Amino acid sequence: MTTAFDPHEQQEIQSRYEELVEACREVKPLTPQEEDSILRAFSIANKAHAGTRRKSGEPYIFHPLAVAMIAVKEVGLGPIAVVCALLHDVVEDTDITLDELRSVFGDRVARIVDGVTKIEDVIELQSNRSKQAENYRKILLSMCDDAYVIFLKICDRLHNMRTLDSMKDTKKLAISSETQYLYIPLAHRLGLYSIKTELEELVMKYTNPVRYAEISAKIAQTAGTEQKLKDCLIEPITKMLDAEGYHYSIKTRTKSVYSCWKKMENKGVAFDEIYDLYAMRIVLDVPLEHEKEECFRIYALISKKFPPNPTRFRDWITNPKSNGYESLQTTVMTPIGRWVEIQIRSKRMDQIAEKGMAAHFLYKEAHPEETVADSPVEEWLQQIRTSLESSDKSALDLVEEFKETLYTKEIYLFTPQGETIKLPARSTVLDFAFAIHTDLGIHCIGAKVNAKVVPIGYRLHSGEQVQVLTSRNTMPSEEWLGDVQTSRARVAIKDFLREQKKAYRDKGLSMLLDYARRLGIKESQENMARLKRYLGLSSSVDIFYNVATGVITEEQIAQCFGKAKPAPRLFFLEPYSDLFEGFGNGKQADGQSVAAPSEQNVAFMLDKEYEQYPTEIAPCCKPLPGDQVIGIIDDGKIMVHRTNCKKAMDEMASHENRIVRAKWRSGEKLSFLTGIAFTAIDRKGLLQVLTRLISEEMDLNMRAITIEASEGICRGIIMVYVHDIDNLNRLIEKLQIIDGVESVKRI
Repeated sequence: MTTAFDPHEQQEIQSRYEELVEACREVKPLTPQEEDSILRAFSIANKAHAGTRRKSGEPYIFHPLAVAMIAVKEVGLGPIAVVCALLHDVVEDTDITLDELRSVFGDRVARIVDGVTKIEDVIELQSNRSKQAENYRKILLSMCDDAYVIFLKICDRLHNMRTLDSMKDTKKLAISSETQYLYIPLAHRLGLYSIKTELEELVMKYTNPVRYAEISAKIAQTAGTEQKLKDCLIEPITKMLDAEGYHYSIKTRTKSVYSCWKKMENKGVAFDEIYDLYAMRIVLDVPLEHEKEECFRIYALISKKFPPNPTRFRDWITNPKSNGYESLQTTVMTPIGRWVEIQIRSKRMDQIAEKGMAAHFLYKEAHPEETVADSPVEEWLQQIRTSLESSDKSALDLVEEFKETLYTKEIYLFTPQGETIKLPARSTVLDFAFAIHTDLGIHCIGAKVNAKVVPIGYRLHSGEQVQVLTSRNTMPSEEWLGDVQTSRARVAIKDFLREQKKAYRDKGLSMLLDYARRLGIKESQENMARLKRYLGLSSSVDIFYNVATGVITEEQIAQCFGKAKPAPRLFFLEPYSDLFEGFGNGKQADGQSVAAPSEQNVAFMLDKEYEQYPTEIAPCCKPLPGDQVIGIIDDGKIMVHRTNCKKAMDEMASHENRIVRAKWRSGEKLSFLTGIAFTAIDRKGLLQVLTRLISEEMDLNMRAITIEASEGICRGIIMVYVHDIDNLNRLIEKLQIIDGVESVKRI
């Protein structure tokens, strides 16, 4: 959109620029050269984007100005970052070239801007090719050369998420999914926790809006509690610290909507059972050499006055987290009966906690005259650089491998020679063997850990010394994939098995063609795709291998193409094998239609260009009418997912071109299979109460129920047909009030 700016807008642009420069000066005094570079960057960007507007209608230059302000105020970056932020879209969106920027601002600015710029739209989008993944690969390669690239990409993404309302729905979901897929893990790894939290909130707002609104309203209803906590907790602590002569600051926070939702989902608790909804932070201004002992002294003073929860004490000062986080954390009971988490740390610790790995990097950038060891950021980037340089993987595989490192905690192990090997937590002997050498992993039969022989699947712990044991007669098998954590080990095992399977290709293909001729099945790509779906296999090589080795029989192939009667199904075992997406003959006991895969087109409205596609309900998230849904094109059909389904979000993050708008068709009276997991106190007659409620009171049809009791607690899964999300929610509410039922949640 290109429209001339009116005088008021021109004045606003100038005002925002002046605010940016003032913010830079607050971080540190600017040299004349730095002020001149920022002014030139603003002038070039303002001229390049002149008359251009964003989807919201505001002048486009507001965006680079906002990104630069985030870089300064919320990350703590300096003048170079401001220059690059102002220029980050000019190469992508205007006629200005990198060479022109290089001639004005030098190589580093040009290199950072190039790293932040998206690749050109020249990739032919195929089913196995992703422009987003190629962009991610470029970001990774560029950030290895200069960490400013990823800092600015995160700032850019934060502002885009803050201004997402003006985009169409499919674009909102695509950008939110990208954010969840890559940018939130990156912010976490860099320790930019406030930015990570805001991104999580915004993603939830667009991918799970109903739940977001519900929890937001509940948090708003507790607003009066904050003042009560201030009176009964903060004021007494303030008086105590003042009496001891401390210099300090106190900050408070209410748990984010996203964090509340995750705790409710993961722990199966109600909103009222979230103990750390409120938290306060005490930041001490004490000498560096005394900060640890002073933090423990404050903890002792608080514990005397407010009873602590002994199970919720965390000492991250003695043993900092892998990203450098240091703090004492305790949860205390207040006089009004609320648990409140208290964090105690020094100013130095607080800076690291707020900026994480970025704090170390920024300190080194700001003090080039000092001899400072490599920051955690630089060490991490060096590891990524080494991995990228030795990799010939596809962009998607490369990004998946990289993402694996973002959330994982690390353990430190030792070889017999004393060399340190760093691996993700929960790594096994096999991971250790492959980390040293692929050949060592392929022939691994176990290890001596601290002189004790252990199997290949033994999970290692920090500080252990590991001696790998091998045999030339040992080779990887499919089962090995369940014994590894690291992408390196997994890829090496898959590569070995793939080569092994290729040896069976000709034999398996010949047998498959013989079966097809006898059964009268035409040889075609469509039929091969149908066979893959039926067998749950992703590649032809796997099919040929399984046919050659007798795992796939002629009878199974006949069943796939309707040439034989289907094998009997053991419905009682289905809850254990996740086969509930099959809906039998498509009829319920009461005669109502059941949404079987072949019938599900009637349930959804799609964009006109996709109406001819068959649709299926995604088995991973099993959406119900009332859930917000999105369609993903998959092998000639459209799989309909919930918008907050992890699998769908990963797919949208890497293949935006497959997204299709979908919504439920109103007026359809269909029943959908869904699952409920529950935990209850074991008692006589519980099962009878549950089934009576479902079958008689709610008039719903059950597909299966599994229940197991142990030590007075029973856990179970109920597969039941419901009409919509309201129907399911009413069922959950009624189950929750049954005497002895502890938790009920949708699965």
